[in-house]
Amino acid sequence: MASDEGRTLLTGWFSFVNGEATAGDVLALDRVRQVLDAAGVPYDVAWSPGFRPDGLSLERARPEDYTRLVFICGPVHGPQPAGLHERFAHCRRIAVGTSVVDPEDPAVTGFHVVLARDGAGREPMADLSLRAPRRTPVPVVGVLLTRGQHEYGERRLHGAVAETVTRWLAGSRCAPVVLESRLDRSDGLLCGTPDQFLAVLGRLDALVTDRLHGLVLGLRAGVPPIAVDPVAGGAKVAAQARACRWPAVVPAERLDERRLEVWLTWCLERGRQVARRRAVELAAAPDPADALLGALRAGGPGDVCDAVNR
Repeated sequence: MASDEGRTLLTGWFSFVNGEATAGDVLALDRVRQVLDAAGVPYDVAWSPGFRPDGLSLERARPEDYTRLVFICGPVHGPQPAGLHERFAHCRRIAVGTSVVDPEDPAVTGFHVVLARDGAGREPMADLSLRAPRRTPVPVVGVLLTRGQHEYGERRLHGAVAETVTRWLAGSRCAPVVLESRLDRSDGLLCGTPDQFLAVLGRLDALVTDRLHGLVLGLRAGVPPIAVDPVAGGAKVAAQARACRWPAVVPAERLDERRLEVWLTWCLERGRQVARRRAVELAAAPDPADALLGALRAGGPGDVCDAVNR
């Protein structure tokens, strides 16, 4: 198709302020872009400013700049897709990879062509996202943070830690997976047993956490954790990092995005081997339970001691 036939505007539910950008929709967009790029067809993409504030929005897209409009993926239904027909009335309008809920909906009838994936009275076709170009895999990073631990009083920096970590994740290329270590056998969306939680950890590439058990269970699973001690002056997270001889620990007072990025790079490279080796070592390391039987026989009230070395 020759470029002198005009410019095409690519739209979808990812274009509407009140819509949403889903992974499937954006992959469907990538499939359409692949087809147009191969044919040398010039186009622009209209993004919701809520998702891509740096991109071209529908509001700023000038209808006179386009001769064609393509609506990609999702249901062709309701006033938002229908509104495109009025604003871009002079354009040739095509819907591709969409679901047709109601063939008589003005959102559907306003298109010159509907290349539906389902619901058009024909056999369904494969979704566009299946043939979208494959990109370089990104690391999967678990995120295990706590808002509790009020026993530390004014030393608590948990809120600042969470803010820094989430801001860093928003600008990184890793895929974040929000974790919850609280077990609940009846919830259905939470792990009900420690084995289930460890199984989740074992599928990660790295972990960022301000929880003691995030640090130690990550190591048990052989997954390198970035441990942030959220208590001013250091507390149990830093202490456990020393006990486990784990270097990727950051005091809350020194936490910033640069340090997180440096430690993530280390975790994804050398840290993987270190974590696996440490998992083996720690499985046989001494712990306070080794002294439990002796304490049951002889310990006095209020006796706090080094259970391993005493």
